[in-house]
Amino acid sequence: MKTNIYFVGAGGIGMAALERYFLSKGGNVAGYDRTPSELTAALENEGVKISFTDDDETIPESFRDPQTTLVVYTPAIHDDNRILSWFRANGFEVVKRAVVLGMITRLSKSLCFAGTHGKTTTSSMAAHIMQTQGTGSNAFLGGVLRNYGSNFLLSATSPFSVVEADEFDRSFHQLTPYIGVITSTDPDHLDIYGTEKEYLESFARFTELVTPGGALLIHTGLKLVPRPQPGVKVYTYSRDEGDFHAAYIRHGHGVITFDFVHPEGTIRNISLGVPVEINIENAVAALAACWLTGVFDAAKAREAIGSFMGAERRFQKVYEDDNRVVIDDYAHHPDELRASISSIKALYPDRKLTVAFQPHLYTRTRDFAPGFAEALSLADEVILLDIYPAREEPIPGITSEIILDRTNVKEKTLIPLKDLISTIKNRNFDILLTAGAGDIGAEVPRLVEELKK
Repeated sequence: MKTNIYFVGAGGIGMAALERYFLSKGGNVAGYDRTPSELTAALENEGVKISFTDDDETIPESFRDPQTTLVVYTPAIHDDNRILSWFRANGFEVVKRAVVLGMITRLSKSLCFAGTHGKTTTSSMAAHIMQTQGTGSNAFLGGVLRNYGSNFLLSATSPFSVVEADEFDRSFHQLTPYIGVITSTDPDHLDIYGTEKEYLESFARFTELVTPGGALLIHTGLKLVPRPQPGVKVYTYSRDEGDFHAAYIRHGHGVITFDFVHPEGTIRNISLGVPVEINIENAVAALAACWLTGVFDAAKAREAIGSFMGAERRFQKVYEDDNRVVIDDYAHHPDELRASISSIKALYPDRKLTVAFQPHLYTRTRDFAPGFAEALSLADEVILLDIYPAREEPIPGITSEIILDRTNVKEKTLIPLKDLISTIKNRNFDILLTAGAGDIGAEVPRLVEELKK
């Protein structure tokens, strides 16, 4: 492996884990990203040299030799990026992030968590279980784990890695899972796949990659038809049924407790550190994956689920006073948004819920506008923001209004992101959910500061 690693798209959460990995191995790491963020600031503090100007003149001199420099890019980067184009034109080895992650995980027993939603939380829970029981892992996660303040965990001695397996651009086809987990297969990224059939085919291909002697763990009720290799054991899980499931679920005083049922017995009295309904089956998936490794401490696993604080922006309570609560969530698919809103309604059944939602991508808005509207209609009040484009160019006729027009609530409004804080300050809100995968998350800390005033 080359000693100099340059990342094009260095501020992405998945790229950050790889940058931290190479830093831990003594590599020289640099990169480019479009805009500064809290994450890029943290990476710079850790030793990554990051430029925010798309100009090949900004590439450090020590990264300009193709014999010593590997270039890693994310599919979110456009082909006309000047820095990426310079590297390609000058004979550098240029690979996607997924290729490098695949190279790393082939050197270990990898627990790979895939799915339309749920993969960040389940993979983070599994990494925390392994850390708590002393097994450890090299964990490459899709969110900053609040227990550790990072999306990367390092172990010099563990034979295991824990990986969030991203289906975008078929990236997870580069992985070689020892334990493969599929949490959900609701259609998404149709700008890449085109049809639900192709989306499901991509997950079926992922099931073929699990190594013989390993295991495949699939949520019950999915449309997916798995194609495991001979020698791969297939298991099912869910909240209420399957080879692994929860039993004797109890709610009370802000706590959710359940028993974890596995093929050889039951682990009793597991309490969720983040007590929302969806985390029951997320915990079942994480516990099951760790149990399947054969290195499993029941008492420590129970302790880990209880101490798990969640990933940043995954149903994270960011503010609470005597009258108001603010919860921030990364939800950017209709099913995720529906689950978040339903969980809040269950936690605060008699209080008014305001949802501030920023749609992510023009194509996703086009494909799922009715689903987003249906989910938002579960709220009492909706503040809708303009679409966050990410890697996409605008599509004629596709705006947030096509969601707003279908949303069945009495109080609803459409505003630009710059007006979010002033709009909320002038509302007498009770419970507020901020949701979306775009830059709405960057506004939440500023909102909290205003509320504290």
